[in-house]
Amino acid sequence: MPELITQGIDNSYTYQEYKNLISDLLTENKSTGHEQSEALTNYSMLNDRRMKRWDKTLKIDESISTSFSNADLNVTWVVLTEGWCGDAAHVLPVLNKLAELNDGIDLKIISRDDHDKLMNNFLTNGGKSIPKLIVYDNQNKEVLNSWGPRPSVATQMVNDYKERHGSLDPEFKQDLQVWYNKDKGANIAEDLASLL
Repeated sequence: MPELITQGIDNSYTYQEYKNLISDLLTENKSTGHEQSEALTNYSMLNDRRMKRWDKTLKIDESISTSFSNADLNVTWVVLTEGWCGDAAHVLPVLNKLAELNDGIDLKIISRDDHDKLMNNFLTNGGKSIPKLIVYDNQNKEVLNSWGPRPSVATQMVNDYKERHGSLDPEFKQDLQVWYNKDKGANIAEDLASLL
């Protein structure tokens, strides 16, 4: 597994490079990933706007901010994702803000579709759900933890809805976006603080 993670890191993007990639592809009416469609491009366009908004407005709770600032870390946060992923548009800006709090966190974003073997080691209920964060210890070359594709509260919402209705529909997806907007990244930050 370390070699798969190292390959991913070698082909990764910083947060800013990832955002630039999405913007550049959108000028060609494309999305990241191997599959291309008008729907995926539209999702990418929406997510591009979401990330820009979160970058401007996101505030991390002071106690969590202090926890991250004071943590003794030497890790790479490897995130498997794609630009069309709605959850990622809310999660990545929080990961970036948290990583900026500690020089011992190196945030690297990689394409899920380009790293299939790595993704297959981090499936969620058998699926390639993203975003998926892998916490990699740089010194001991081992995976310390993984997280994703959603914060704990959103995961519970999804599970409850699937149990009642069988699958997720556009109405639920809209409700989930509303929840993300109201939560303002707090649940994501709390989940990640618990991994420290």
